[in-house]
Amino acid sequence: MTTIACLGWGSLVWDPRELPIQRQWFDDGPLVHVEFARQSQDGRITLVLAETQIPVRSLWAVMDATELNSAKAQLRKREGIPEKNEVKHIGSWSTRRENPVLIPSLAGWADAHGIAHVVWTNLPPKFNGKETVPSAEQIVNYLSELTGAKRNVAERYIRFTPRQIDTEYRRHIEAVLQWTAIDAI
Repeated sequence: MTTIACLGWGSLVWDPRELPIQRQWFDDGPLVHVEFARQSQDGRITLVLAETQIPVRSLWAVMDATELNSAKAQLRKREGIPEKNEVKHIGSWSTRRENPVLIPSLAGWADAHGIAHVVWTNLPPKFNGKETVPSAEQIVNYLSELTGAKRNVAERYIRFTPRQIDTEYRRHIEAVLQWTAIDAI
């Protein structure tokens, strides 16, 4: 049987919704370069793959899918990505392919776990409508100005992000806004 894994580092982990995964997320995924660098329409600053100094350990789950294209489509639906953007916004890897630049240990990790295919969300960094990586200060300033429901949603995302996703921006957010990690229920 072909094993397909889905990598996660943000809301997929605590809020998979209809994403067909088998029971649980494991905390020993490959190292990934991610950062809080995407401004979402609902006000959140979400984690995306981005060039960082230090990678963090991702999480992963086995998908209830036997075919790579099906797994990609299911992840795309969960993430609300239009079908026309699947190729560029849903990442995938298969056995004997090279490691993606921002997931440098993927091939060795997948081989060690008997995984044939891996999928992940591949949205780019975005801030103020532009595909750019904002600074940690820009992120904190933006978050500190949010109010009401937007602030609540943004704070929840930061706090519910798994503790092992210990990025530079997260440390800055925690230091300034005191939005420390809490376990999602």
